[in-house]
Amino acid sequence: MTRPGRFVLCGFIVLPVANRKGRRAVSDKTTLRIHQFLPQSKANGPGNRAVIWVQGCTLGCPGCFNAPTHLTQAGVDESVDIIFERILALGSNIEGITISGGEPLQQQTGIASLLRRVKAETKLSVVLFTGFSWEELERMGEADRQRAGADISTALPLPLLADVDVLLAGRYDAGRRIARGLLGSDNKIAYFLTTRYNQADLDRVPKVEVIVTPQGRVFTTGIDPVHLEGL
Repeated sequence: MTRPGRFVLCGFIVLPVANRKGRRAVSDKTTLRIHQFLPQSKANGPGNRAVIWVQGCTLGCPGCFNAPTHLTQAGVDESVDIIFERILALGSNIEGITISGGEPLQQQTGIASLLRRVKAETKLSVVLFTGFSWEELERMGEADRQRAGADISTALPLPLLADVDVLLAGRYDAGRRIARGLLGSDNKIAYFLTTRYNQADLDRVPKVEVIVTPQGRVFTTGIDPVHLEGL
């Protein structure tokens, strides 16, 4: 694995949907509003990962590097089926997926549907970023249970977190910026919901990588992205 802080240069290829012979497709018409799908990245979680940035966020953290993902009217609606098939098409090239944004948990239905399939049909790991705190997620989950008339006690605030290995939670606070271990600021917290990863794994993730697309577009990604003119 690349040492923290090292720049990684890689290509960006958007893969077409692939049908696998012999695999029974489970149709899911649920959609997600997507900003971007990156097939392979080393700076958004342990190992080589597919990254999905959702479109839309109302939290408005000052200094957020991903401000273009905030507008809910932008991006494209894509079915969970298509997104899942893109992930499957990557095969053994990735060890997991990372979902960021935007704010993934403002699209809970689509995120839950995608994660359910990933965990049921693959061995891929899941890293999920959210601007909400654990306490806010607990209040969300309680409100959902009350609306449903359910009297269920659970250790996880939201059911979809059962399909997540690492949750990075909390608002980005520019005044408390640290940009390491996948945490943008020191008020954010990494929750290890399974035993698959630990803090050392996050500390080894490169802080930034430079992506060059086949069309010649160049951009950076990672917990400490830089302005290209500074490279």
